Amino acid sequence: MTRVQQPRHPYLDHPSPIPFAHRGGTADGLENTAAAFRRAAATGYRYFETDVHTTVDGRLVAFHDATLDRVTDARGRIAELPWSEVSRARVASTEPLPLFEELLDEFPDARWNVDIKAAGALEPLVGLIRRRDLWGRVCVGSFSERRVALAYRLAGPKLATSFGVRGVLGLRLRSLGIPAAVRAGAVCVQVPEVQSGIRIVDRRFVAEAHARGLQVHVWTVNEADRMAALLDTGVDGIMTDDLETLRTVLSDRGVWH
Repeated sequence: MTRVQQPRHPYLDHPSPIPFAHRGGTADGLENTAAAFRRAAATGYRYFETDVHTTVDGRLVAFHDATLDRVTDARGRIAELPWSEVSRARVASTEPLPLFEELLDEFPDARWNVDIKAAGALEPLVGLIRRRDLWGRVCVGSFSERRVALAYRLAGPKLATSFGVRGVLGLRLRSLGIPAAVRAGAVCVQVPEVQSGIRIVDRRFVAEAHARGLQVHVWTVNEADRMAALLDTGVDGIMTDDLETLRTVLSDRGVWH
């Protein structure tokens, strides 16, 4: 089992494996709310995963879905609504949606893995990172390889990025001995263990990533046995909704930092 010995970016300057609170954890259905991230911080997490969308008036909101419908008491597409209206929505009828900048202020010691869910959020996010000098606190990811590559081009090598789907595919093919293009500049690869019935994460995949200086972070893992199996392959981080289970698994191995 091998690990990346020297992180390629200050964002990853943390003992491996890194525990990530996925959307802050899903206790009480309060995903991506300040309340969820407060609970994660109180549990001992310092790496948080979230998503961003922009309102019609350009405010950067920490929220997973394109619409408010699934988890709030409001309706409509965030990109078509002003912040004044989005701010009145309540997750689980209790908690407001936070602006990403508000979360940065409330949790100054946290590091954020940010999934750009919509193209319109890309430039506001990069602008915020540049304006507030957040290079060591934010890693940008997206399913869209084009989107995350554009973020890297806009910001330059100070920005930590992960692979999109195309980059993950290229890395997986290379791990199987099949030639494939892999984008330069990323510092980590963030993947599901299995996608559409196809296994992505195994020892060969992890070894290929590590040979390229890339950390491997796996989402979203909530069962103790799966966490243990992934750690045995040498992965460098796990994203979970179940904060207590991951903490217990890492503590039992003596690697909860």
